[in-house]
Amino acid sequence: MEAVVASRIGGKRPSKLLVAILEKYLRVDFLNSLFDDDKRGVDCLNGIIGRLGVTFPVKGLDDVPNDGRRYVFASNHPLGGIDGLIESALIASRFPDSPFRCQVNDFLMSLSPLSDLFIPISKTGAQSRDLPQLLDSHYAGDEQILVFPAGLCSRRIDGLVRDLPWKKTFVQKGVPNGRWIVPVFFKGRNSSRFYRVAALCARLGLKFNLAMTLLPDEVYRGRGKHYEVIFGKPIPPSYFDDSKTPEQWAAWLRDEVYRMGAAGPEGGRIRTLI
Repeated sequence: MEAVVASRIGGKRPSKLLVAILEKYLRVDFLNSLFDDDKRGVDCLNGIIGRLGVTFPVKGLDDVPNDGRRYVFASNHPLGGIDGLIESALIASRFPDSPFRCQVNDFLMSLSPLSDLFIPISKTGAQSRDLPQLLDSHYAGDEQILVFPAGLCSRRIDGLVRDLPWKKTFVQKGVPNGRWIVPVFFKGRNSSRFYRVAALCARLGLKFNLAMTLLPDEVYRGRGKHYEVIFGKPIPPSYFDDSKTPEQWAAWLRDEVYRMGAAGPEGGRIRTLI
């Protein structure tokens, strides 16, 4: 934890008191208990999910052909933790002969047993300047890629738990590289406290994402819960033509994901897109 905090404050050594407070607040002992030191990558993911004791029926994944196609899986992001773990494990297991990567906040690179599965995204510093080239290399490669285009986990919007507008990057990078795009709907939600804090931060215009610091506790609260995952039909890159801009295609797919979840974030009906 000391090294992680130091990396966020310009390399300065943090005080022991600050580190102790953060370790308790961020449930570091609980998070550490989820990891097996002898396992990495997908094996580590499966171990974490087993220790969390969650259940999650899956629909539609068997209809995504494992025939050499390269995919971008674009999902809503209601939880900001457990949803990413579950979807990553499912996709990686469905395509055991293909490498797998998930786009994540670069903060998660501190989870070293999982770091080989991540494409770290940072909006600041040197990494942000190199980000376009980094993404180009991955989208042109052989990995199956999971993205959460909202960039943040869902917020409560007009009484519904929904993503913020989706960013266009997965369309801009995926389509020219011949990738099929698979919409994914994850049914779940965080605590009411999380949404209250997120809404307060938005009203106050805080630049620091305080709600993100609650996500380890949301993982803790998610132990033993029941979720659902729905994979839609793969959409060929040719479908994303010039009739819409990349921004409009991203917004369209976001709407389709929620329609696929039965006209709202709490549904479960599968809808064929094309």
